[in-house]
Amino acid sequence: MKHPGLNLNNRVAVITGAGGGIGRATALAMASRGCHLALADIDEAAVHATAREAQGLGVRATAHHLDVADRDAVRAFPQQVDALHKRVDLLMNNAGVALGGTFEQVAEDDFDWLMEINFHAVVRLTRAFLPQLHRGDDGRIVNVSSIYGIITPPGQAAYAASKFAVRGFSNVLRHELEGSKVGVSVVHPGGVATSIAKNARIPAGAPPDEVERGRKSMEKLLRLTPAEAGEIIVRGIEKRQARILVGSDARAAALLERLAPVGYWNLLKKAMKR
Repeated sequence: MKHPGLNLNNRVAVITGAGGGIGRATALAMASRGCHLALADIDEAAVHATAREAQGLGVRATAHHLDVADRDAVRAFPQQVDALHKRVDLLMNNAGVALGGTFEQVAEDDFDWLMEINFHAVVRLTRAFLPQLHRGDDGRIVNVSSIYGIITPPGQAAYAASKFAVRGFSNVLRHELEGSKVGVSVVHPGGVATSIAKNARIPAGAPPDEVERGRKSMEKLLRLTPAEAGEIIVRGIEKRQARILVGSDARAAALLERLAPVGYWNLLKKAMKR
């Protein structure tokens, strides 16, 4: 039986990493559909700016300073949202960080830092908000993975590991929640022009020229605007898509990985040399 689309009007969405990039763009796309917002970010000024912009679209939007790696803050967050909004219909786990370098270059502490934000925070926030989502009539969890949750380029050991973990967790959760009122979407953005590459943490021992080459090559891949990405994500949520591929590069990567699950990287290397 086909489910009708998810109407976001007058719903309440919680979005982490809402101060900029994909989080901000998705928040504004939801606000344009009449969705009220509880917006969180570690950058307090940025998340307040997003909230003001959303309010200008006629919705109730609250701004919350939140470090998603702070376990106590995550545990307390649902109560704060409930006090202001009285309900939660959608949780979007979007906050994330990047870390360049090969596995041997990346220090253990840096690897753990990234996993704490990109994966463990997703699990904790999901656990924290599931009771509220279950109380509603039509809830949804939206977890942001990456194109690197589909393919695994060298130099992205920590980031790809975290995004594959988000993908696996989301897929299992979807199966476990089947038959409930809570659905799950996993989002795989391709090259979106956000500041994540510019703000990536760099391994202490990485050669500066290698770092700069990596950063420049990464920035060349960032072609989709955050506004375009946000609109694609929200349309996918409205259609209740289990998997939302954002951008032609994400769609191509998913197809190539499916056709050549082991040898796709050799094909991509040849294509990049052209």
